[in-house]
Amino acid sequence: NESRGATPANVLPQVPHTAIRYGVMGWDARPATEDELQAMRLLTRLWMEAGATCLCLGLDYQPSAFADTHELIELSKVAQEYDGIYTAHIRYNEIGRVAAFEETMEIAQKANIPVHISHEFVTDETEPLFERAAQLCDMTFESYMYPAGCTHLLNMLPIPLQAGGPPGVLARLQDVEQRAAIKNALQRRLDADLAAGNQPVFAHTATGRYIGMTIFDAAAEENLSLGDFALKVFDEEYPQGLMVYRRKATEVDERELVRRTLAHPMMMVASDGIYNGAHAHPRGYGCFARALGLGVRELGSVTLEQAIYKMSGFPAERFRIKERGFLREGYAADLVIFDEHTIAAGSTWSEPRLHPVGVAYVYVNGDLVVQDGQPTDALPGQVLV
Repeated sequence: NESRGATPANVLPQVPHTAIRYGVMGWDARPATEDELQAMRLLTRLWMEAGATCLCLGLDYQPSAFADTHELIELSKVAQEYDGIYTAHIRYNEIGRVAAFEETMEIAQKANIPVHISHEFVTDETEPLFERAAQLCDMTFESYMYPAGCTHLLNMLPIPLQAGGPPGVLARLQDVEQRAAIKNALQRRLDADLAAGNQPVFAHTATGRYIGMTIFDAAAEENLSLGDFALKVFDEEYPQGLMVYRRKATEVDERELVRRTLAHPMMMVASDGIYNGAHAHPRGYGCFARALGLGVRELGSVTLEQAIYKMSGFPAERFRIKERGFLREGYAADLVIFDEHTIAAGSTWSEPRLHPVGVAYVYVNGDLVVQDGQPTDALPGQVLV
């Protein structure tokens, strides 16, 4: 396979809505015209014919944030022709979780397509939404089961202030009134986080400053208000400024989040891992081992077999990955050899880049990529089409 030799893991192609919209419309912050929509339909079709398995969206990110529901339905209809699915980071920022779930269900019904929600959790708010979806459409979701997200400081801004992508934000920072609007929006958001006990921590910056510090401590060290300090980060680090947004949660809360989420029948495990930065989110190194160690062995949320299915067979079936995800004759030898009695995440909030324990060997396409818990530097991964 021509794609072998570039990565230790396999890669599944998806239709990148953000790139397609940018290719047709640039950073324009508006709904697509019919001509533009037709161009995006064509590009979606080309991706699906090349082997993509789903239409993938980040609806809190530029420029996808300005796609209206009609655009999403029309592109989903193209993906559906190829037995694809719709998978999205839904619009939490702009319209909130409930409305974003409702939009996703509408897309599922009007495009007649299975839908998948990225990095969700089962809570008192989402559980009835999943119950409603089960009655109306074919929905699944994945979760990394940590009470924290990871994204750029930019995404603290309301969607209108993000319009135009990096060029648009940089232009606003040079305009006195718009700069004040950015400062005030960030001050309000950070004041709310501080009051709620949330902890936005720097994972990566362009200069290497502030890594591992909360934005509150970094602002205090610089003797600046939160709004002024956020502007300083934009001025000196933009577009860098990767944050781990740790929400207030006790250990009891965190364990209950894992137990409840892992047990849900629509759920599969996925890390949403961002490995950039010395203080990366611990999910990137610990998600899967944590599901087995904490979720199965300690909490008994699901059986070992059910947890493995949520990491292998379930995503393979859902994302139409042929001849993978199961131990069967003729299937690819993608294998993890682990000790069910000791497997656990090594990564923690303070030391997020520690490797898991209890994993002896990992094979990708029959080649050994982890031996005795250590990477072998083999690169047998390939693009799965």
